Amino acid sequence: MVRGPKKHLKRLNAPKHWNLGKMEGVWAPRPSSGPHKLRQCLPLCIILRNRLKYALTGKECMQICMERCVKVDGKVRTDQNYPAGLMDVVEIEKSNDRFRLLLDTKGRFVLQRISVEEATWKLCRVTKVFFGPKGVPSIVTHDGRTIRYPDPETKVNDTIKVDIATGKPVPGGLSKFGLGTTILITKGNNAGRVGTMTHIEKHDGSFDICTVRDAKGHVFSTRLENVFILGETRSAVPLPKGRGVRKTIMDEKAEALARGQLSLK
Repeated sequence: MVRGPKKHLKRLNAPKHWNLGKMEGVWAPRPSSGPHKLRQCLPLCIILRNRLKYALTGKECMQICMERCVKVDGKVRTDQNYPAGLMDVVEIEKSNDRFRLLLDTKGRFVLQRISVEEATWKLCRVTKVFFGPKGVPSIVTHDGRTIRYPDPETKVNDTIKVDIATGKPVPGGLSKFGLGTTILITKGNNAGRVGTMTHIEKHDGSFDICTVRDAKGHVFSTRLENVFILGETRSAVPLPKGRGVRKTIMDEKAEALARGQLSLK
């Protein structure tokens, strides 16, 4: 017997990168259906309540959204459970706040504050290239957009710069997938790390593997599907704290000692 779509999410089963307290309640907001997957998004109520502290309860989050105060990618969203995801631009005009959702070096979403000019565009990864009805060339991006008549050079895994107001690619904003490009890892154990692609291993019938070197010279590997091109030479978006370089436990300990936040007693 089919029970239909699930409408609830318990806090223990919520994604760990939401950083919800285990003892703060039983339930967590279940993201609505949208452009990003349940475990790869951040609902608006988590942003308003847990990140920005603009609300104390879910009820207050709903009131803020229903007053049409929150925009995601230039569109007002009144659903407090709307799933915002990687590279989305969240705008709150009343408080003059504009953020781009990025990942820190531990794979958690961070709200990177951006300027008015930066809030007019976003980067989108191409996931599919096809010909639609009447032979119209089209592409699909990681955030569910279907764009017609793209640059003929656009291929899968490339990144395009999209104008949020029109939904069309910005001329000259195509970043080709290939060696030497600056990339962000979006999933897996290395999520949030940024580096330069140095090698691609092809495995027919299995997962292609990309080898990456970060700014400190650390080398690691990940699946090709986890790679997001940030730019052909350098990142087109400002990176959050850490610049995509993951620190070891000993590095973090040394920095805490230097700041005086940790004692050896």
